Amino acid sequence: MKTYEFAYGKGTQKVDLPEEHIIYDLHGKKVAVEKDIAAAALKAIRNPIDSKPLADVVKPGEKIAIVVSDETRLCYTDQFLPVIVQELNDKGIPDSDIDIVIATGTHRAQTPEEDILVLGEAMVKRFRVHQHDCRDKSNLVYKGTTSRGNKVYINKIVANADRIIATGAVTLHPMAGFGGGRKAIVPGVAGLETINRNHVLALAEKPGDGCNPDVTTAKLEGNPFHEDLMECVEYVNPDFLLNVVLTSEGGLYEVVAGNWKTAFYQGCKDLLEISGIPVNEQADVVIASGGGYPKDINLYQGTKSHMNVDVAVKPGGIAIIMLECPDIKEPAVFTDWLIKSDLQKTEQEVRDNFYMAAFVAYKSRCIIEAHTVYLVTRKENFEFVRRTGQIPVETVAEAWKLAQEKLAAEGRTDYTITLMGHAPVTLPVLTE
Repeated sequence: MKTYEFAYGKGTQKVDLPEEHIIYDLHGKKVAVEKDIAAAALKAIRNPIDSKPLADVVKPGEKIAIVVSDETRLCYTDQFLPVIVQELNDKGIPDSDIDIVIATGTHRAQTPEEDILVLGEAMVKRFRVHQHDCRDKSNLVYKGTTSRGNKVYINKIVANADRIIATGAVTLHPMAGFGGGRKAIVPGVAGLETINRNHVLALAEKPGDGCNPDVTTAKLEGNPFHEDLMECVEYVNPDFLLNVVLTSEGGLYEVVAGNWKTAFYQGCKDLLEISGIPVNEQADVVIASGGGYPKDINLYQGTKSHMNVDVAVKPGGIAIIMLECPDIKEPAVFTDWLIKSDLQKTEQEVRDNFYMAAFVAYKSRCIIEAHTVYLVTRKENFEFVRRTGQIPVETVAEAWKLAQEKLAAEGRTDYTITLMGHAPVTLPVLTE
């Protein structure tokens, strides 16, 4: 037996496990980070992928729209945006010909304080900053219709610009495969109808079949969600892309820039290289930590662990997930959906009125129903946890005792265990 320690809230949890049954102890890769973000951005802008340098893409007299992520996706915009602006200014493009558009998607508009947080005070003072509103049809322009019938409506300022510069971060995404790239445009500055028509592709084509198995983390090829996004953005065809690739701790790994497709794909490849952990088999039992505070502050954050654990555990297997969740019911818009036990009815409700929190809750509940999930959490959370279909326990040791009893009742003595100490940022990649 060996004692293993896992992060839990602001402390830890310990459990004694039989080493001979453990097939994987998964941890994120340690990689070097870029300290000078502005220098890394400038280097990428001047040495782009499949594109001329930014200074050769734009011309004086052109109107430029720079699309940036909102405060829910902080990605060092305040440090790389001044670099982009300086390149434009040096080319003879004045501040008055530059518009900054916040890619809010379906989120609310940012406050002035949040604009400063995202862009930096100097940028806010110098430029026109526009909050995209996906529900304001008067400020949308129709660009075309995808092969899946998605009508593409885009923010008027972006659609009418002479040059469009898209920015953001390449991240792992449970539906698009990867965030970043094309997502600055759709959903970033798209109309609600366009966003919803795209997002509903996360569900299976036939009602009643649940989630689409091809719409998942790190998958692009054959992913209809991603493919529709690419078709949507083809109608906009951004002139230049700058995306950061972040480590699991949030440090800058690299900056990719240039062609909006190939630079993005390079970022995806590099991110998977540092975030994906190859595994040859799924385990009977997965013991996972949400990584401690603040990653386990509530279930909405916590279900990122469920998504990755689902890859590591066998169908019908046992998952032990440690999430302290001091604010377990926040946000209510998510947890209200998570406690819905009629999955067929919930699926139809999500189809009829798709929005992200509802889908994430539905997908999380599908994962929970497919396995036996012991949730290690605060005792005051127990009643609510039971309503989500999970079995609440106070300690990982207690959860492991219950798991052993279940394995013994099933006559399983040859079981396997995988450990995931930082489940939200550790993506098991199942190899053939």
